Amino acid sequence: MTSTLTVADRRRAALDRRAADAPAAQSPRASSSPRRAAPTRKPAARSAANKSRGVRAHGVAGERPRSLRPVRAPVQPGKDLGPIATFVRSVRTAAGPKRKPGPPPGTFYVIASVVLVFVVLGLVMVLSASAVTQANIGNSPYAVFSKQAMWAGIGLVGMIFATQVPYTIWKPLTIPLLGLGAAAMAVPFVPGLGTPVNGARSWIQFAGLSVQPSEFLKLVVVIAAASLLTARAGELGDRRKTLYPVAALAGAAALMSLAQGDLGSAIVLGVIVLSVAWIAGVPMKPLAGLTLTAVIAAIGFVVSDSRRLSRFTAFLDIEGHKEFESYQVYQGLVSIANGGLTGSGIGGSRTKLGYLPYAHSDFIFSIIADELGMIGTAAVIGGFIVLVAFGIQAALAAPDRFGMLLAGGISSWFGVQAIINLGGVTGVMPVTGLTLPFFSAGGSSLFVSMFAAGLLLSVARRATRS
Repeated sequence: MTSTLTVADRRRAALDRRAADAPAAQSPRASSSPRRAAPTRKPAARSAANKSRGVRAHGVAGERPRSLRPVRAPVQPGKDLGPIATFVRSVRTAAGPKRKPGPPPGTFYVIASVVLVFVVLGLVMVLSASAVTQANIGNSPYAVFSKQAMWAGIGLVGMIFATQVPYTIWKPLTIPLLGLGAAAMAVPFVPGLGTPVNGARSWIQFAGLSVQPSEFLKLVVVIAAASLLTARAGELGDRRKTLYPVAALAGAAALMSLAQGDLGSAIVLGVIVLSVAWIAGVPMKPLAGLTLTAVIAAIGFVVSDSRRLSRFTAFLDIEGHKEFESYQVYQGLVSIANGGLTGSGIGGSRTKLGYLPYAHSDFIFSIIADELGMIGTAAVIGGFIVLVAFGIQAALAAPDRFGMLLAGGISSWFGVQAIINLGGVTGVMPVTGLTLPFFSAGGSSLFVSMFAAGLLLSVARRATRS
């Protein structure tokens, strides 16, 4: 009983001391209340209590946390990250913030319309030019067309992907793409994989499909040239930092194609790099010297082989060489002449019945002229002019330098390759074996052309408005 009273006395004494420590001046409402106000803690006492609770709960000194979530230290950029994580972060940084682009401008719709019309018309002409010859050799009349349609479907997926993805993500991928492109150019020399065609070892046969690595190299080179000249924007006149790397890129790409015996692709690759350099603003004097060096190297390559020399000079006298070197060009001219103004109609050409070699690939323009006439040829040539013109317009309206150089390089690529192909078919230039973009049969050419058109559309979609 005595211990119980002692405890009660102690509690009463503690309450009295707390009441004595409270401020004497209280509000009338608080003083009139019969209930006793709760004792208030001083800030120092409250902080000490919180620290003690933090020690009991978490084993560390500090304020009581508001939540039980573990607090992670911020990761510094580039610190404690592996090479893959660093590379992924650089790609995400290049892509920029995830913002949905606004409605595409008119340039976007014009380029997309021209490309889609070209692809559809090309499929029709490939079927018309190859059905009879395939049936004559015992194959299905739709053998070439079915492969071309398959590649067109794959190319459509690639074009949509390239259009939707920001084109800036390709800039940090330059070095890996160059490595893959160089490795692919070496595959045709592997026994069992490479297949020589007309003296050029530039094809890969795999699982019943033929792939031409030089077509993919064109896409890689235009991305690499745009990336290089974007990084060297303030040092365009520096030979060591700009001119020598540009010359090395063009020279390496052209040499890999020449090693395969493909002069046409080497010319296009060199023109792509020189065009991007000219658009970027490289001084004309060193650029002219680089161009002259490339021309001398191409002439030396042609002169080095007598067969190649006779083939490349045969266009100077088509009538005199129509039985051998100029036979294909002569038959192509006959096909063009048969077309007249309105043409013989789809499927009405006779030169495709075995008289014109490679009527469905390199010389498909002759079949277009024969079956669609001058109206059809004017529409095709005009379509390429529109495509290049609006591609340049997209380059001028690009939101950054990389987009400008990328769009300008792709437009130059389409224009130059079309000129070389049409010049060879009409007999005003040597025949180089280059395809007509979007028209000639060839899965690699069609897929790469459509993917490049997707990159061009990606730049046009994000164009700035004045």
